[in-house]
Formats: sequence, structure tokens, C-alpha cells
Amino acid sequence: MAGRLLLSVLASALASAAHAELPANDPRPGGIAILAVGTAESPPMVHFDDRPTLVMRDDGRWYAIVGIPLAREPGVAAVTIADERGETRLEFDVVSHQYREQRLEVERSYVEPDQAQLDRIVGERRIIDAALNNYRAIDIESLTLPAPVAGRQSPSFGFRRFFNDQPRSPHSGMDITANQGTEIVAPKAGIVTATGGYFFNGNTVILDHGQGFVTMYCHLHRIDVEEGQTLAAGDVLGLVGATGRVTGAHLHFGTYLTGTAVDPDIFLPD
Repeated sequence: MAGRLLLSVLASALASAAHAELPANDPRPGGIAILAVGTAESPPMVHFDDRPTLVMRDDGRWYAIVGIPLAREPGVAAVTIADERGETRLEFDVVSHQYREQRLEVERSYVEPDQAQLDRIVGERRIIDAALNNYRAIDIESLTLPAPVAGRQSPSFGFRRFFNDQPRSPHSGMDITANQGTEIVAPKAGIVTATGGYFFNGNTVILDHGQGFVTMYCHLHRIDVEEGQTLAAGDVLGLVGATGRVTGAHLHFGTYLTGTAVDPDIFLPD
């Protein structure tokens, strides 16, 4: 029943979309796969790893935009497609990609947090994960994102990181170098689903753009928006800073598809 209701809502939201601006196919771990998933009038429900997948319509055909986790091994993967004809399975190949290493020196507490800090981290992780996995069934015609701040864009997404020579999770966003106090703007209209001063991320804003497409902005000097606020493209959401686990002022810019971190460079203009 829930699946049929979601399909009905999505169909209503997307029925008028005739032409979409599709990103490039880049099916590596941390990239995206663009899959043609049918020509029906109503949008199909597409799932990958039991999660709903963003769908867009282009010239009468539906396409699924699949976010591939950084931890995904190269090889055959598959989505399930449900429409009025039933459920089908569509396979695609995840290609190999080698990411570089990054070694940084930070305060010891950011590598070996005490129990109170661990408890804080766990609580914050629940808030962040809930915001990153938010899903709203709305029409999306483009995933192109202007840079949220002017500055040097580091190709640091996916780097295998070592803090004080200890291995940690791969880097899940793009670092954009800018002076502290530089304005950060929303690259696309969205709803603020979380804000806060978090242990690792520092001052953070998370924006929901619909269908699981979410952007995150970390290490801010100041947050200028509130949870639940609707932003238009170009609205100021805060200022560049150096809060949380950082080595200097910059913006950590993250892009997510249904909770899966994917390379922001995929969505930025050439």
C-alpha cells in the first residue's frame, strides 16, 4: 500500500516533466550510473540497495540516477524497477577507480575522542543520517549545481584519509578553499533539514532538494538559516569558517543521493 501511494505521489509530481538535464554517466564507486528505465506515462519506482532512486524524464524516457557508494566493489550491480507491468531487474557495471591518499595532522581529540565526545558523535550521527536520507517526491529537471562559494575546488572526494597517521573513512565531499567569512549560497532551491555545531563537521547546514538529492555544507563560521526554512537558489546560508576537524578555513561541500555520498564534481558545471 505504501509503495503504491508513493508511486501515485511521484507520478503526480513528475507528470509534467518533459525534458531533463541529465548529468554524465560515471559508474565508479562514489560516482553515478544513468540508467534508462522505461517510457511509461507514469514514473517507475526504482530501488538500489533497497533505497529509492531519483528518476528524471528526458524526451519521453525515464532515467534513474543511481548513487554508487564509495565502498562498493567494482563489478555487476542491479536496480529493481516497478511500474504498471510489474517488477524487473536491470544490471549495470560498476567500474574500478583508484583514489589517492591524504595525510593530515589534527588535534588528538579528533582522532581519539573520549567517551563523552563519542556519545556526542553518536547522537549527531543520527541527526545527520536522518537529514541525508530524507526523500521528497517532487519534479527535478536538473542536477547541475553552481559552486556554493567562489574558491579553489580540491579534487579531494574519495581520498583515503589518515589523521595523525591513523586510517579513517574516505573523504565524502569536496573541499573549496575560501577566506573565513566568505558567503556561502544555496546552489539550488531546497529545504533546510538540519543545522548544528557538530563535533567533526563543525557548523553545518543540510539542504534537501527533493527525491533524495541532498547537499551538505560543513565547517561554517556562521549559520544564517534555520531548520525547516525554504531557500531559493542564491540565498545565503552561512559563512566559510574553520570549525570542527579542520586544518584551515574552507567549505566542505557534500552531495548525496538517498544517503549515498557522490562526487560533487559530477554536478558542478564544467
